[in-house]
Amino acid sequence: MQDPKVEYRPLTPEEEARRRKRSVAIALALGAMVLLFFVLTIAKLGPQVLSRPL
Repeated sequence: MQDPKVEYRPLTPEEEARRRKRSVAIALALGAMVLLFFVLTIAKLGPQVLSRPL
């Protein structure tokens, strides 16, 4: 089964700006979540986990 050919219209500058802002917001939220998980993991393991011999 083939899908019918889909034609996309170009985005307006306003739509591009909204898409960019949304992408930045998602990236910041993801980065904050990763940082939160890292901090919580270190807090749960204790401060000595960073000074252990390798």
